[in-house]
Amino acid sequence: MSVLLVGISHRSAPVSVLERVAVADTDRPKLIDTLLESPHISESMIVSTCNRVEVYAVVDAFHGALAAVGEMLSAHSGLDFSDLTRHTYVRYSEAAAEHLFAVASGLDSMVVGEQQILGQIRTAYAVSDTQRAAGRALHELAQQALRVGKRVHTETGIDRAGSSVVSVALDRAAAVLAPTDATNGLAGRTAVVVGAGSMGGLSVAHLTRAGIGRVIVANRTRERAERLADTVRAAGVDAATVELSELASALSEADVMVACTGAVGAVVTLADAHLALAARNAAQRPLVICDLGLPRDVEPAVAGLPGVTLLDIETMKSDPAAGAAAADADAAREIVAAELATYLTGQRLAEVTPTVTALRQRAAEVVESELLRLESRLPGLDDPQRDEVARTVRRVVDKLLHAPTVRVKQLATTPGGDTYAAALRELFELAPGSAEAVATPMEMRAVEKTDGFTAGLSSEDVWTKGMQE
Repeated sequence: MSVLLVGISHRSAPVSVLERVAVADTDRPKLIDTLLESPHISESMIVSTCNRVEVYAVVDAFHGALAAVGEMLSAHSGLDFSDLTRHTYVRYSEAAAEHLFAVASGLDSMVVGEQQILGQIRTAYAVSDTQRAAGRALHELAQQALRVGKRVHTETGIDRAGSSVVSVALDRAAAVLAPTDATNGLAGRTAVVVGAGSMGGLSVAHLTRAGIGRVIVANRTRERAERLADTVRAAGVDAATVELSELASALSEADVMVACTGAVGAVVTLADAHLALAARNAAQRPLVICDLGLPRDVEPAVAGLPGVTLLDIETMKSDPAAGAAAADADAAREIVAAELATYLTGQRLAEVTPTVTALRQRAAEVVESELLRLESRLPGLDDPQRDEVARTVRRVVDKLLHAPTVRVKQLATTPGGDTYAAALRELFELAPGSAEAVATPMEMRAVEKTDGFTAGLSSEDVWTKGMQE
């Protein structure tokens, strides 16, 4: 079994495509179940954030599994297959593991070094585990990715550019509200936070640190809005909650709004914004709206209203604060490379260990069989003689097996090391099932050179080839 990754992110697709592919928390379990219906997929995990959707699957056939993932994403997004494939990237085996480690480290984030991705990967794994869709392979991959991410954030300064997209958006909002003193741009202001999930919590934390004067929380469920408002009050800041139907009224009081619900369809409409502006002097009181939802929470037409500045995911791409210092990024990449090598070595050892164990079991069975034959041919042997013969035979077998088993483990840590385990099975006539019965390792083999993406073909070519086979 090998790991297949199919992904769409801010690097490969515009926001209009990302919001079509976005996977809501309520949809993730059923999409995982859909993937597991494929005979080629035994484990699956979906990482979904505000700027990426990535499907990780443990597969036994590259092209068959790729087709299954493509069909699922196409059906979920409603996008034509050709439109979808233009924006996807495909990684397999070692490349899939390397990509997840880079993602967990914040190297592939819109805001390089942001830490929120660690929680999102943890959530993705937890959902798969709950669905019984995460076996040994995905467990080891996900846990190692989380360890790599933590190490990168501990040992480098990669997150110095900002903790998340939230911080970058609100820093830009502060600059709009107070061009000459962005440091205090949010101090004493009123903010509306739409959405009480993790992004809403991050927004509240950043706002309170920035000295916000008042926070109004709106959420689909009033209970969660109240809990988030209590967090604001605990920080010594005035807070209130409103229903989503009261957003226009809340906006009329606000200087900045953060929308991060993940809902399907706009939460803040052009009509809401018009009503809010009618109750305020837009020329003197600008309104900054940070739309961090995917799909969008705010209708794009709102950006054309006088006195309104709309900052969305697309805007964040060009923000200079979204990059980390080159030295820190390089240090992070070195850690990822070292951890990847360690991980792959462990996977290759896991591949050969069942074969070595099966070989030793086979040898033990042969020894016991021959000792029984000796017992029948020489029944007159006394116990000390019989024990000495048994020890001698076992010692000879152990010495004969020691060198090849040690060497095959050493060779297994090198690229292509799984071929030595295969040779050992062939030489000693070990049935494939005998090794699999000891353990079921995850194979981390590189895809054959005939597969499209390793032969230099485009992502679209890979998808087309996969669907044809």
